[in-house]
Amino acid sequence: MSIRIVRLGSPRETGEGLRIGTVRRPPRGVRKEEYAARDIYDVWFPNLSPSEALVKQALTATSEQEWKSFKRRFLAELKEPGPRKDLDLLAALSHRTDFSIGCYCEDESRCHRSILKEVLLQRGASIK
Repeated sequence: MSIRIVRLGSPRETGEGLRIGTVRRPPRGVRKEEYAARDIYDVWFPNLSPSEALVKQALTATSEQEWKSFKRRFLAELKEPGPRKDLDLLAALSHRTDFSIGCYCEDESRCHRSILKEVLLQRGASIK
């Protein structure tokens, strides 16, 4: 049992389980009924996406310093009570079932999903 960190819209891997979209907005121009069939996500869970202001900061970050600033601010958001509980739940579920979380970004190293991966590992999650 484990969590996979994926790029939404990429082909699903065998045994990936439920795909959870941790993104601020659903995809544009795609009907809700088509999200799963297009390998986007099965469930939209924006609770663990950066705030609107931080999404903008991440998308415009060009230097390592700007990325580190984004990461520091996003980690602060994840320390709020709601996200902390959500992260604890996902970490616990990772030992009982397979599922995946993801975002649209092409480069995982410059995506909030890489930060989610770090935080989930710190909480004892099983990550594949």
